Amino acid sequence: MIVYGKQVFFYILEKHKEKIKEIYLAKECEKADFSKIAKASKKIKKLDFKVAQSLARGGNHQGFLMEIDDFEFSSFESLKEKDFIVILYNISDVGNIGAIVRSAYALGADGIILVAKSVAMDGVIRASSGAALDMKIVLNDDILSMINELKQKGFYIYASASGGSDIHTIKAKNKKVLIMGSEGFGIAPKVLKKCDECVGIKMHNDFDSLNVSAAFAILCDRMKNG
Repeated sequence: MIVYGKQVFFYILEKHKEKIKEIYLAKECEKADFSKIAKASKKIKKLDFKVAQSLARGGNHQGFLMEIDDFEFSSFESLKEKDFIVILYNISDVGNIGAIVRSAYALGADGIILVAKSVAMDGVIRASSGAALDMKIVLNDDILSMINELKQKGFYIYASASGGSDIHTIKAKNKKVLIMGSEGFGIAPKVLKKCDECVGIKMHNDFDSLNVSAAFAILCDRMKNG
């Protein structure tokens, strides 16, 4: 798996050196940066710009790329004894997923379930600035069965939805799940019927929507720390 970009590059170098297979540099580094890279004792290869662009598939690599081990998803079972789980339902944009993972990790959520058959985790790792490597992330496309099992474990299921209870007026349960739907399609009615409560954010200035990652950060902070 190839990841690129200076921020995620140095995050992995500092926190997950054991996952690095090979380091690629496409520009001259500052001495301090190269010293950090050399201390990792990993194979370093210098690339010309065209090769680096090809590896990054045209992305902004900033001259820093690396090959790391394939991402290992956590098991659904590993989340059942936690207190705060986030479910991303039909959110496919890796930028949004990565931003949500980054916020979830920073704000104290215990794990994330991606409701999908597959996800490009290289993009998620990059968009999360590496936080995805420190977060329990489950890949499972059977959301109805998961909700049933989580309810049996005592979880209260919240769904993010317009018209839901203002998040600033509720006291979140200790064991909880927050389901976020895609900006385009939201959460399917069959899923909403399984939820215990819908929550939302009171808007001002006649503006009625936020990017899903921005909305998540507000909901997550309130439910975890509010």
